[in-house]
Amino acid sequence: MNRRLFLSTASALMLTAFAAPAAIAAGDIAPGFAEASAAGIPVLVHVTAPWCEVCQAQKPVVAKLVGKGDFASMKKFDIDFDSQKDVLRKLKVQSQSTMILFKNGKEIDRSVGVSDPAKIEVFLREAL
Repeated sequence: MNRRLFLSTASALMLTAFAAPAAIAAGDIAPGFAEASAAGIPVLVHVTAPWCEVCQAQKPVVAKLVGKGDFASMKKFDIDFDSQKDVLRKLKVQSQSTMILFKNGKEIDRSVGVSDPAKIEVFLREAL
């Protein structure tokens, strides 16, 4: 009997631990995230590291798009993979070069390791 209880509890905890976060406490990501989320502004959280080649390839593509044209209203928040471990845990990020899209304060999609400009643009359009 104790074994069944243990297994069912462990299974429930595992499902909870690996579920994608539906919403993040607003002030926990970066300054300004709460305000952007509350205003319904599309948000990109970009997890990078200075030593990451893919991150360095993503940065100019993202910079060219976010805040301009169709993406004028989108806000971007950079998270440093090496120094912001608390934010990485909250977002359940395991790799640098991760991009996470939020709409109305809720995560809608994430991308890891993509540096192709056309694919990044398609990805960002999901939040519009």
